[in-house]
Amino acid sequence: MRLGNSTGQTVGDALKGLVSRLEKSSETTTLDAQVLTAFIMNKPRSWLLAHPEEQLDGIQFAALENALVRLNNGEPLPYILGQWEFFNMDFNLTSDVLIPRPETELLVEHAITWLNRPAEGEREKRMIDVGTGSGCIAIALAAHLPSISITATDLSPAALEVARGNAVKHHVSGRIQFQEADLFPGPGRLENYDLIVSNPPYIPTSSLQQSPSLRREPVLALDGGPDGLATSRRILMEGSRRLARGGALLIEIEASSGAVMLALASDVYPKASIRLHQDLAGRDRLLEILT
Repeated sequence: MRLGNSTGQTVGDALKGLVSRLEKSSETTTLDAQVLTAFIMNKPRSWLLAHPEEQLDGIQFAALENALVRLNNGEPLPYILGQWEFFNMDFNLTSDVLIPRPETELLVEHAITWLNRPAEGEREKRMIDVGTGSGCIAIALAAHLPSISITATDLSPAALEVARGNAVKHHVSGRIQFQEADLFPGPGRLENYDLIVSNPPYIPTSSLQQSPSLRREPVLALDGGPDGLATSRRILMEGSRRLARGGALLIEIEASSGAVMLALASDVYPKASIRLHQDLAGRDRLLEILT
């Protein structure tokens, strides 16, 4: 179905039509309609709201129609736009990488707090982002903390290509070393890190199979095995050998796995300070381990 007649189509009319057509494919119809229209018109969202009487030209109208078809076919809006905002920064995206979520900003906030704490000595801190995807975590930290050395790994060469491009876009490519690796760099690079961060795949396989919308994103970045904890367990175990004394490990978790992750972490790090942090919805979202 079309948005309407392209002749004389105003911004206000287009937004109303989009909201109506997106009701079956989005939980944030108004926001998605505004973001999409602003992107196609190359205007801020605030401009759209202030100029509902402005008219779309034929090219803009056709672009909206095409995007609407893709949305109604289940393609996520960030992939259609080719970019998405995270931590007040725009990141380029392809379907090879996970779409950055607002809840992951909690990890970045706590990483910044930990890295900014008073500490003895002035040496450069070493950090690794395990499973970097689009690079949003590592790049956000590099942009806000110029005195840290960052390694970012991913098993997907395509994801690393996206991450490298984002690092260039945000002028931090010289400060992040991207490596293709299954979690941590190989046996030849057994260095310790002051901070380990990760947003690993943590959705149980059965839950992923029952969610058509999630299956539009790379399975490698989502599937956490039968109980959702397969990758997290590996990070906890290997992290115990890679974490420098007095270091920290921050790992994003699935909201219902908080108690289990606390128990697992306590087994692996019996002398550490371990706690859970909640996201804005009050759900367990971040496991913090301080050694």
